[in-house]
Amino acid sequence: MKLNFRYFFPAFLLCCSLIPTYSTRAESQTGTEISGNDYPIVLVHGLTGWGRDEMFGFKYWGGLNDLEQYLNNSGHRTYTAVVGPISSNWDRAVELYYYIKGGTVDYGAAHAKKYGHERYGQTFPGLYSEWNGKSKIHLVGHSMGGQTIRTLTELLENGSETEQEYYKAHPEEGISPLFEGGKHWVHSVTTIATPNNGSTYADAEGVKTLVKSMVTNFAALSGAGGENIVYDFKMDQWGLKRSPEETFLSYMDRVMNSPVWTSNDISSYDLNTEGAAELNTWVKAQPDVYYFSYTGDASYKGLLTDHYYPLLTMTPLLWEPSLFIGSYTRNSQTPLIDKSWWQNDGIVNVVSSKFPFGQANKPYEGTIQKGIWNYYPVQFTWDHFDFVGISEAHAIGIREINDYYFKIANQLHGLPK
Repeated sequence: MKLNFRYFFPAFLLCCSLIPTYSTRAESQTGTEISGNDYPIVLVHGLTGWGRDEMFGFKYWGGLNDLEQYLNNSGHRTYTAVVGPISSNWDRAVELYYYIKGGTVDYGAAHAKKYGHERYGQTFPGLYSEWNGKSKIHLVGHSMGGQTIRTLTELLENGSETEQEYYKAHPEEGISPLFEGGKHWVHSVTTIATPNNGSTYADAEGVKTLVKSMVTNFAALSGAGGENIVYDFKMDQWGLKRSPEETFLSYMDRVMNSPVWTSNDISSYDLNTEGAAELNTWVKAQPDVYYFSYTGDASYKGLLTDHYYPLLTMTPLLWEPSLFIGSYTRNSQTPLIDKSWWQNDGIVNVVSSKFPFGQANKPYEGTIQKGIWNYYPVQFTWDHFDFVGISEAHAIGIREINDYYFKIANQLHGLPK
């Protein structure tokens, strides 16, 4: 693979400076915001994400830079949520509900019976226990976190017909308030580098390998390695809890070799194009919620082929997935995969990130509408991890992630109630 810098380098220098600026009535001439609303922002991590007390303080949102703290210091109330890093979007959305609201996780009686895991999970004190229809929140999800927050919003508003029917037949077993619906508690949903229509790399069954590499690589960035990694896969519902005497590498191998990966109730299914298409049949944009999406592209079109290749600035961990995505096609099943899927950020196809197929959408041009996807221009040269400040490019100062999220927060807090 050889890059032709005559075509690439000038565009790279130009686009590195293109941190987006948003016109919003929330920003004054001094740079401080005059809020249209004061709803807190909740950050939701993607695949392999971790909590603030894991990875020796190396943050998913910002790396060595604490993005949550920065936003709070800047006047934007922000929380970081933690959910199962490799769990399905259903399980993650349920965990997210209880992590924010508080209580014992109830995955649903019908769901637990269907997939063969425990119905109940951890008990949380509540990140924002006053959360309700008047005290709403803004949900911001990176990568798979975007799918998760969409799923949660759907369940809050419309509940689960399957769980409701099960409850009618078995009233003695009870039902989680989440599955009852009628909760208009989310003001906005923002997806960042999210595979809203799946990733073709997940179609290649590359998720397990990527998970293992991501955990060990991010642990190394935190200063940990081998048995010293402080990380929890949070798969207790599947009986995959780490025992006190178990080494981390043994624990990780047990998780990676578990039969759970053959289930459809797992991240690898939700992240592939078939699983994402199934999710999109019932997870819809809600008419009373603002929807935004941000997309990166760290690939370039080859001069001799139509294939797309990773830019030299892409995080090396992503080169192999990017090369696969940049040339993969499929005609044997739906969705059909052609060259329109080849541009990518290293993990997610550009065409997949903008909005879920078949849902109302428009490019952001200064006006915002509820109930449809307002998608922003593609950030050329930004790879998947640039968007959370844990890429090598950000570490050397190319990305100003604090400024990027400050502008997003200004946008969200400038929305009318």
